[in-house]
Amino acid sequence: MTANDWRTADFDYALPPGLIASRPPERRDAARMMVVDRAAGTVSHRQFVDFPAFLRPGDEVVLNDTRVAKARFFAEDGRTELLRLGVEPDGAWRCLVKPGRKMRVGATVRVGRSTGTVTAVDADDGARLIAWDEPPDEAVHGHLALPHYMGRADDATDEERYQTTFARADKAAAIAAPTAGLHFTPALLATIPHCFLTLEVGVGTFRPVKAERIADHVMHRENYELGPEAAARLQAAGRIVAIGTTVTRVLEHVARTRGRIVADRGATDIFIYPPFEFRAIGALLTNFHLPQSTLLMLVSAFAGRDLVRHAYEQAVREEYRFFSYGDCMLLI
Repeated sequence: MTANDWRTADFDYALPPGLIASRPPERRDAARMMVVDRAAGTVSHRQFVDFPAFLRPGDEVVLNDTRVAKARFFAEDGRTELLRLGVEPDGAWRCLVKPGRKMRVGATVRVGRSTGTVTAVDADDGARLIAWDEPPDEAVHGHLALPHYMGRADDATDEERYQTTFARADKAAAIAAPTAGLHFTPALLATIPHCFLTLEVGVGTFRPVKAERIADHVMHRENYELGPEAAARLQAAGRIVAIGTTVTRVLEHVARTRGRIVADRGATDIFIYPPFEFRAIGALLTNFHLPQSTLLMLVSAFAGRDLVRHAYEQAVREEYRFFSYGDCMLLI
């Protein structure tokens, strides 16, 4: 099929609600790991602790070291919720607001002792630009914006477990976690060759694909950085093993725009779906993704839609745990 032939409905599947993981496992590395061999077309069932056994000499594992910010805020009126998308150079916040009907230009909102005023409304996505007399204290008033499918507010457990163990405090701009990295412990990382890049996971990761044809979907933009040390390691690698779709998007974007893997920084809106020629990664570890999502489309581009559909059917049958706090899949 050509790119224009694919429909969003082609990437749907039935998922019993009971398989959605709303809480993390007791141990980070306790996940099950489905192994999908693309060449053989086979699926096998292992544990995540077996991951190092699938690495080859010369492999380089790449992880996203972004940190999830407490970007969700609740106003003193008890009704208004803000999701901070970013901070402008002048300190104003770009936010999604619920409910947004009354948050027109000039409207005010109070979070703790801080008062914000709406100065602009984006006609495309409805985001509000809010100028503060004093920015709300994230440590006091901020909450992690857990994915909606968890059906709950964040709590003390998420403070630790919705962050990777290698997340950098100076890179706390993500709204969602790079969830494939949540499985790694410092002890396991110490046994494998690895490096880091950064992609600030944005709100677009939550947004469904509404277009009937996936080629008509407009992908969100996210900031990334690939440093010189990591780029040098990747240039020397025999095979690049991407930990998650966020790492995949950065590396495939750089490979296309720069011609090869080099140190780079910027923003990417790369949308990966079948058919797609991968120029950077040779293996992918990722969690199980929502039906009809851009992430599932990326995985299908890497391993083939039919094989991925077969793998997901087995995952449902074998009662794998799905989504952010769930089990994982290694595609080799």
